[in-house]
Amino acid sequence: MSSENNTHSYGRLFDFTVEVLKHMGFSQKDSEECAVVFLAAELRGISTHGVIRLGDYCKLWEKGRINTAPNIQIVHESPCTAVIDGDGTIGMIPARMAMRKAMEKARNAGTGWVCVKNSCNFGIAGYYAMMALEEDMIGITMTNASALVAPTFSAEAMMGTNPLAIAIPALSQPPYVADFATTPITRGKFTLAAKKGEKIGFGFAQDKQGNPSDDPTILERGGSMLPLGGTREHGSHKGFCLGSMVDILTGVLSGANFGPFVPPMVPYLSMPENQVGKGLGHFFGAMRIDAFMPAAEFKQRMDLWIETFRNAKPANGCEKVLIPGDPERESEIRIRKEGIQLSPQVEKDMEEISEKFGIPFRN
Repeated sequence: MSSENNTHSYGRLFDFTVEVLKHMGFSQKDSEECAVVFLAAELRGISTHGVIRLGDYCKLWEKGRINTAPNIQIVHESPCTAVIDGDGTIGMIPARMAMRKAMEKARNAGTGWVCVKNSCNFGIAGYYAMMALEEDMIGITMTNASALVAPTFSAEAMMGTNPLAIAIPALSQPPYVADFATTPITRGKFTLAAKKGEKIGFGFAQDKQGNPSDDPTILERGGSMLPLGGTREHGSHKGFCLGSMVDILTGVLSGANFGPFVPPMVPYLSMPENQVGKGLGHFFGAMRIDAFMPAAEFKQRMDLWIETFRNAKPANGCEKVLIPGDPERESEIRIRKEGIQLSPQVEKDMEEISEKFGIPFRN
C-alpha cells in the first residue's frame, strides 16, 4: 500500500472516529469531543496516542468496561478545588470537563485544581494543559495508567507510564509545552514496534525475571517497562520518583485506583482482584498568570527565557536547540498541510474496525 493511500485528511479521520464512537453508544457531542483529542495527537506527531488507540477502546467496550452514557458529577468541591467522578467513561470526556472547571476556579481564585476518578485513558496530556493558554493561564495535566512499569530494583510491574504535561504562554514566541511520559518511551511505541516487526532496543523493558529485553512483545509475557532513566546508574530512581508523584496526585488524592490496582487498558493484562478506588485518575491545574504578576510582563520574560535557551550553541551534529513543544508544533504545521499519514499496520486496524462496525473508512 503506497504512502499516498495511507494519507488522510483531518476531516475524514475525524468523521470516521466520530462514527466509530457513536456506534459504541456515545452521543454526538461526546464523540466529537473525544475525536478532537484523538486527532490532536495525530496532528502533533504523537501517533502512539492517536487513532491507533481506537482498537483498545473497542475491545474495552466489547467487554462492557466503558460506560457510553455517563452521568459525570462533581462529588467534592471547594473554592479552588474539585473532584469529578467520570462514571466509568472514556477519559477524554471528564478530562475536558475537569480542565474547564480548573480554569473556572482559577478565574475566581487565582488557581484551580481538579482531580478525576472513575475514568480511563484520556489521550495526550498536553491537549488539556494547552487549553489554559487561551486565557493567559499555565496549564498542568497528569494521569496514571495501566500497571506496566517496574519501579527501580523491582521485577514486577507496579505502575503506569504516568505522563504529565505543562503549557506556559509566551508573548511573541510559541508557548512552552512539555508533554512526556515518566518512562523512556510510551506503551504505544511498543505496540508500533511490534506491528512493524522491529526491536525496541535495550534500556526500555525487562522480562518477568528482571533481565533486560529488546522485545516489544515482552509486556504480553509478564515483562515490564522501565522508568525514565532505564537503569539505576542512569537515574531510573528519578523516573520512579516522577511516576510515583503522578500516581499519588492522580490516584491516591482523587479516590481512583493507583499503582497495580489501576484497571488495565490492554487486553493481555487481567483486571486486578482488589480495587482500592474507582477507575483510573487524572489531575488538572490552572494558574492565572496575573495572580502572580501582570500577564504581559510574564510573557515578555518567557520570551526572554525561550530566546535565551533557543540561542544556545548547538552541540556537534545538532542543527539547533529545541524548546519543549517545538517538535510537536512543527509536526502540526506540516501534517495540517500534507495530511495525516497512518502506518500500514494502523491502516489495517482501521479497516478491521470499519468492516466490523459497517462504517466506511475510505471515501
